[in-house]
Amino acid sequence: MILRFIVRDEDEAMRIHILGICGTFMAGIAMLAKQAGHDVSGSDQNVYPPMSTQLQEQGITLLQGYDPAHIDASVDYVIVGNVIRRGNPAMEYVMEQRIPYVSGPEWLAKHVLQNRRVLAVSGTHCKTTTTCMLAWVLDAAGLHPGFLVGGVPENFGVSARIGQEPFFVIEADEYDSAFFDKRSKFIHYRPEVLILNNLEFDHADIFADLEDVTRQFHYLIRTVPANGRIVYHAQDVNLHTLLDKGCWTPLITFGDADAQWQAKLIKEDGSCFDVYQGGVLAGRVTWHLVGLHNVNNALAALAVAVHVGVPVHSAISALAIFENVKRRLEIKGRVNGVTIYDDFAHHPTAIATTLAGLRAKVGKQARIIAVLEFGS
Repeated sequence: MILRFIVRDEDEAMRIHILGICGTFMAGIAMLAKQAGHDVSGSDQNVYPPMSTQLQEQGITLLQGYDPAHIDASVDYVIVGNVIRRGNPAMEYVMEQRIPYVSGPEWLAKHVLQNRRVLAVSGTHCKTTTTCMLAWVLDAAGLHPGFLVGGVPENFGVSARIGQEPFFVIEADEYDSAFFDKRSKFIHYRPEVLILNNLEFDHADIFADLEDVTRQFHYLIRTVPANGRIVYHAQDVNLHTLLDKGCWTPLITFGDADAQWQAKLIKEDGSCFDVYQGGVLAGRVTWHLVGLHNVNNALAALAVAVHVGVPVHSAISALAIFENVKRRLEIKGRVNGVTIYDDFAHHPTAIATTLAGLRAKVGKQARIIAVLEFGS
């Protein structure tokens, strides 16, 4: 057995190995660590493009499989993805050798988010798109925020960036942190501003029912300070139930007739709409996105951006050139008048809202064929 004692300055470069590096979240952690000046390597059972390419372009060493030999004896930390389980040979080696290990969210909270103004986007649906919108609006305003998102935003080309202080925009995922930490990832983030887009039952592999999911969101709400803000979709009944459990932070509403942030559709498909702040017309958004869900995503992003100091007209102008996220009604090609879209929607509600937006775009007569892949 090797006993290890590590005492180091928080700003000193570390040697980090990541188990499960090719998952979207862990790949983002790897990129942030590399951009922060750390020496980063990682292992995964499935190392292949496009994620492997994105990581290698960042100068990150990738290793196939979970061979203990991949973990250098001089490594300072092993960051463990939530795909890793007991019995994994690399994980067993780490534990037996007393190598310090942490979950991805814990490492992120301690080494990236600690001194940042964290703007978190949560909810069963629309987290990725809204996170990208908010990061883009802040970036267009010259604030150059850091961000970590569960997808690849077209405006940035990468899923994570360390950025400049003070702001960091993060997709706040309710999935668990690691096999040794079953709390939701977002419990670690301690946001100053939190978006609650919606709330439904999801992730049946780790949550028993809606009440179980709601409990984790309530714990998240407990971490938002009284001088922060919670921005929530006022039409979502489950969010009202959640907030009734306790809230210690001022609220900003969007999405219904009495909300502080409202939209009036100019085009039925949501590609053009007027924005109202406090009942006053603030401007018009014209973009290539469709669907009422994206209109609400825009309202949430605008509410946060304006709260942290971005002029509302600047924020609206930025949305006009927002390029969305890969695999969100992404056009893959057109052949003989047929348009092929790729979309990530997999929850029944997300599929329904995506199809509703597409129907509004193409009209009542056009035929839509949806091809779904069902996992085991």
